[in-house]
Amino acid sequence: MHIVRVPDADHAARLDQAAAASSLFDPVIEERTRAILEAVRTRGDEALLEFTERFDGARLTAGQIPVTLAERMQASLSAGPELRAAAAEATRNIAAFSRRSRRRDWSATNSHGAQVGEVFQPFQRVGIYIPGGTAPLVSTALMTITLAKVAGCPEIVVCTPCGRDGSINPALLFAANVAGATEIHRVGGSQAIAAMVHGTATIRPVHKVFGPGNAYVVAAKRLLFGHVSVDLLPGPSETLVLADDSADPRFIAADLLAQAEHGSGHERVWMVTPSATQLKAVEKEIARQLPTLGRREFIQKVLDANTWLIQVRDLDAAVALVNRLAPEHCEIMTRNPRALVPKIHAAGAIFLGQGSPTVLGDYIAGPSHVLPTGGAGRSFAGLTVDQFQRRTSVVEYSKPALRKALPGVATFAGLEGLDGHGRSAAIRLEKPGRQARRR
Repeated sequence: MHIVRVPDADHAARLDQAAAASSLFDPVIEERTRAILEAVRTRGDEALLEFTERFDGARLTAGQIPVTLAERMQASLSAGPELRAAAAEATRNIAAFSRRSRRRDWSATNSHGAQVGEVFQPFQRVGIYIPGGTAPLVSTALMTITLAKVAGCPEIVVCTPCGRDGSINPALLFAANVAGATEIHRVGGSQAIAAMVHGTATIRPVHKVFGPGNAYVVAAKRLLFGHVSVDLLPGPSETLVLADDSADPRFIAADLLAQAEHGSGHERVWMVTPSATQLKAVEKEIARQLPTLGRREFIQKVLDANTWLIQVRDLDAAVALVNRLAPEHCEIMTRNPRALVPKIHAAGAIFLGQGSPTVLGDYIAGPSHVLPTGGAGRSFAGLTVDQFQRRTSVVEYSKPALRKALPGVATFAGLEGLDGHGRSAAIRLEKPGRQARRR
């Protein structure tokens, strides 16, 4: 772990290290991803199958890429009561939260007396990436597909990696079914993003791509932006705990370890506190709790590379560092956590108090756990249902309204030297035949 204390002579330089660019902008990853994207663009299913064998160890034919209806039914039949209950509870909360933030059509009258407004229509075909690998994210299926369903997207295409035998985790498959996926394909990584964007003989292209992923998946979304729309750049997971001396160090350590266990090695976790005593206590708790966890080998990679326990001067300095780091998840464990919320303007999600661990947002609270990472929280918000809706403005002028607008149109057209612009409005108020008589 990296330990940074206020008395350290290199305190400022160490904070620069803690805020260094994440794997989202790794040039080596970007170069490798470009090659994969180009291969899928030019060779389609052939490249998909090659990469699936290389990265996942599964030898498939093109006909085996789509998950069959029989497989989906079997996954549903094999789901136990605990999974069914948890999925139903999470889906209720996610759907209820999403319905509140869904955008609705509106219309109003402007200063000319014309009707102006917006209509919001669901994207007709969306692609959703769900990570698999060593930790198949069953919850991510619910946290993404449910939003598309609430938005009314008619075609919801899911891509997720398969195992060496070509199978998909049955619990993940069940969750995707429950949430409303219309297609599921057993391909992962940046090659899956390329397939959904460019299309192959098996996977038709989508209009927008959603979902979290490893550094290669996020690099693919960033490189393909413009070919289609993308939601945000949700890469390897991050958690920052802002704590004073009132927080329980056991809780802080447990939360940091939980986010470190995803397993890619690119995850980042921070604890920021004004208390030297708290920092030392959390350091001891991490050492005590780590041996009890099943994924301790994965966690250790993150502890060695990207875990920071940081002491700062006071809570104001702590808030300033939070805004600089723009973490995916920000837990506030202080005496009055709500008082700090207005000061934090660059976090993906905020969790208040000692009873609100990040894992509640990961699984079951309601807001989607697909959130910006790698500092993107300064510019991006987390995934919301309105991102599955296309916004279109609507304008309707009557002749009286057009007459009121004409002087302003003429002024701007004259200033810009675009007489055709002015003419296109003015001609609508001329009597028929006037242009001919001028000639």
